[in-house]
Amino acid sequence: MTPKVIRRTKIVATIGPASESDDMIAKLIAAGVNVFRLNFSHGTPQQHARVAARVRKQATIAGMYVGILADLQGPKIRISGFKAGSIELTAGDRFRLDLNLGEDEGDIRGVGLNYAELCTSVERGDTLLLDDGRIRLRVDDVEAAAVDCSVLVGGTLGSRKGINRLGGGLAAPALTAKDLTDIDSLSEVMPDFVAVSFVSSAHDIRQTRELLEQHDLAPAIIAKIERAEVIADESILDDILIASDGIMVARGDLGVEVGDAQLIGIQKELISRARRMDRVVITATQMMESMINSSLPTRAEVFDVANAVLDGTDAVMLSAETAVGRYPVHVVRAMSDAAMGAEAQPVARTSRYRLNTEFASAQETIALSAIYAANHYPKVRGIACLTESGRTPLMMSRLSSGRPIFALSRLGETLQRLCLCRGVVPLYFDSTAFDENDVEASAIEFLLDGGYLGKEDSILLTRGAIMGTAGSTNIMKILSVT
Repeated sequence: MTPKVIRRTKIVATIGPASESDDMIAKLIAAGVNVFRLNFSHGTPQQHARVAARVRKQATIAGMYVGILADLQGPKIRISGFKAGSIELTAGDRFRLDLNLGEDEGDIRGVGLNYAELCTSVERGDTLLLDDGRIRLRVDDVEAAAVDCSVLVGGTLGSRKGINRLGGGLAAPALTAKDLTDIDSLSEVMPDFVAVSFVSSAHDIRQTRELLEQHDLAPAIIAKIERAEVIADESILDDILIASDGIMVARGDLGVEVGDAQLIGIQKELISRARRMDRVVITATQMMESMINSSLPTRAEVFDVANAVLDGTDAVMLSAETAVGRYPVHVVRAMSDAAMGAEAQPVARTSRYRLNTEFASAQETIALSAIYAANHYPKVRGIACLTESGRTPLMMSRLSSGRPIFALSRLGETLQRLCLCRGVVPLYFDSTAFDENDVEASAIEFLLDGGYLGKEDSILLTRGAIMGTAGSTNIMKILSVT
């Protein structure tokens, strides 16, 4: 029997009206979704809890581990509403951002907004970006409760659109009152991952973790990188990475603040930095945007996904494409195909990472040595990692390889977290149920029966001398399948 072809890059899909039914969730899992994102900017806690239950039900039916990511809304800074619903601005017009204007009192002369600190956060000459940068204003004068601007780039401006400052600096607290309420509701959702929006410091991550712990929740925390000032300060960025379990390259607001021309280099650096620090990384926003209404991606979108894969991202994410798009299953398949095409390239299958670096522990030594050995010994089909905490397969996944990492664990929470790690296939296997002399043969038989190995393959196996103990990995063997 020919072993299964395994995609290494994970796919995160956002659930919405187009994808929240049992039938569609089942089809998306079959198409290749590894993690479902619940966008807390929309819907109620009760709705999210119901969808999470459907995901778990369909994952169980499919016999797969599928993660759930709860994405907190965060402090989106927005203008208020217009009397007519929208206005038309022309380059050269004067326009006023006025804190004293009511919720729906805006007109062609100006509009209110929900950010009281605006007048202390901008100065003359600054560029303000509205509606994801489609409208651009130059700050001409700053008063105590209003900012007078000139329109640089006009267009139709609707109510409650977002506002950013070119270069960043509009920094409301990461956790809003809504976020705190949503965190209180997560006991009903039981997410494997929680994403924190508009993170500005490691404190935002620590605060979120403390709040989750108060509800006896311990999901992995993903810091969304979308503020220019975070990118500009390496010490702040590193502190955020250390405090979190991973990051999301949130290219929407980040692109608005730093400019699209700078974004590609920032994406590469963020992915590289996260991998160096043993953190997972998701690349997100508009990856296959045209497929909201088209059954086929553009060539540029395929290249965008492939480029992120070649950069080393753990996961690529779909937003509106699966939440409200017309072709949710098609877009997941297209993204999967693009990822696997990139993974077939030699540059994505080898690594010199940490080649000249001393290792910090026996566990790290075994983890990284296993990948190098597998990459350079053609008979090795993959790596079987008997794991408790998931730390060893996580470290393995930081190196590029063409070999799958089979994470064999008896702990469901460990396997759920590994859904997001590049190249890791989480599989339930209780090593403590076997005699120590039989566990290796039993692991090979398990992988052979599952179609992950073929006759005459070899497998590289790692485990701890003391079975069932986290952090004890200190054995590596190359075993033949007979």
